[in-house]
Amino acid sequence: MMKKAYLEKKNEIEKRLDEFSKLRDKREVFYELCFCLLTPQSNAYRCWDAILELKKRNFFEDEVELIEILNKKTRFHNNKANSLKLMKENFDEIYDNIGKLEKFELRDYLVKNVKGIGFKEASHFLRNIGYRDLAILDRHILKNLVKLEVIKEVPSNLNEKTYFEIENKFRKYGEKVNIDMDELDLLFWSFETGEIFK
Repeated sequence: MMKKAYLEKKNEIEKRLDEFSKLRDKREVFYELCFCLLTPQSNAYRCWDAILELKKRNFFEDEVELIEILNKKTRFHNNKANSLKLMKENFDEIYDNIGKLEKFELRDYLVKNVKGIGFKEASHFLRNIGYRDLAILDRHILKNLVKLEVIKEVPSNLNEKTYFEIENKFRKYGEKVNIDMDELDLLFWSFETGEIFK
């Protein structure tokens, strides 16, 4: 069943991952990081609407009234506005480290140095700019991993140790069914929403 579902969406999934792999423009990388800062416990589509508004107002270069944009699009908008401002102040350094560090070091760097970023958000950001083989362990992934009996239950606390353990189990499952973890992520997302998104 998994293989059949994958083959039905394989071309669309590969196209999306190829689009991610080409994203290196500094401005676009900045907005992808903004997006991943907004998504925790919020609707991804509404968060992307907020990003489109930030692009329209040129947040990359200009001062923007963030609360006005975020308060109807994402939860915890005050905290997330602060995280966006701090990230923007440090973005030159963040961008410099992309390409310098290998992917696991880069993920660790983001978690330690970007307020509002955990392993899930860092993995999401890196996947969206073309890095592969990093698990984005959000609710839709975890629920599907339980259904597939890769894990017993959705953990109540996803600390660093648990994150890496589940990531390894997810990777091994991908190897077993011969579908990359990144492709499975987009496939699982399509199970929940009916489409391949971000």
